[in-house]
Amino acid sequence: MNSHAYSGKGRPKKHGDKFKLNEPTTWSQATSVLEVNDSKLGLVRVSLWKNLHFRKAATRPMLLMRVERQGEQSNTKVSKPLWLAWVGEEIPSLEEVWCLYLRRFTIDHWYRFLKQRLHWTVPKLSTPKQCERWSDLMPLMTWELWLARAIVHDNPLPWQKSVDKLTPGRVAQAMGGVFAAIGTPTCAPKLRGKSPGWEPGKKRHRKNRCPIVKKTVTPPPKEPSVAV
Repeated sequence: MNSHAYSGKGRPKKHGDKFKLNEPTTWSQATSVLEVNDSKLGLVRVSLWKNLHFRKAATRPMLLMRVERQGEQSNTKVSKPLWLAWVGEEIPSLEEVWCLYLRRFTIDHWYRFLKQRLHWTVPKLSTPKQCERWSDLMPLMTWELWLARAIVHDNPLPWQKSVDKLTPGRVAQAMGGVFAAIGTPTCAPKLRGKSPGWEPGKKRHRKNRCPIVKKTVTPPPKEPSVAV
């Protein structure tokens, strides 16, 4: 990561030359450059730099990519370059790695569906293991809604219009009929009323108490910067 040889005196340098995204004069020569003629986006140039790191994470090397469309200089929104960072064991080929980012928008919609419709973040669970189990159910519930879209009937609310192509939210809204037909292995809910209290002789176990973490608010950096 360090482009300068160690002189043998003092602590070795942790950082090399500065690399700022908005200052082309600080960019070193790209490790590799690839030009791809995409059917939708046209001519795309992908530049790759290796062995970079953030100033506060000198032990975490990463790859930095700059994706820019050619021939779209009149449209500032389109011609604005896209910077991507890769941290991992092995990077795919440049022909496909920048295309993986385009799938992010579909994934973002899925996360929003989990939070708003499947109530992913609503339960206040006590242990990390419970959180992991609850999170593991989210993909399973999504696949159940996908598989059930052909067997459910639209059940719109009074202010909704009927649709032929059901969205995952509308499928979840119509799953009551499926559950009534297949049944459930869970027990019936207990009747409301006065609680009998704690069972005599049953041992009590206190919850694990976690220390309070106090965080100080620090102003964000003005400009993102990475170092060689």
